[in-house]
Amino acid sequence: MPDTDRLETLEFKIAHLERGLQELSDVVVRQQQDLERLQAQIKQLADQLRSVQDQAALPEDPHQVPPHY
Repeated sequence: MPDTDRLETLEFKIAHLERGLQELSDVVVRQQQDLERLQAQIKQLADQLRSVQDQAALPEDPHQVPPHY
């Protein structure tokens, strides 16, 4: 009987470890998806910032005198 109890204990521990491993794997997958989404948002924001900076750098009418002159 001691071997049977030991075997059941090992099977229980393995099942618990497998469940924990699956949960960790799920977390890693979600984090990767979040990371990819955030990287896309950062790229979009960087593109928007570049666009705004480009528009601010170019005067609408190159012959127009700025208001402080």
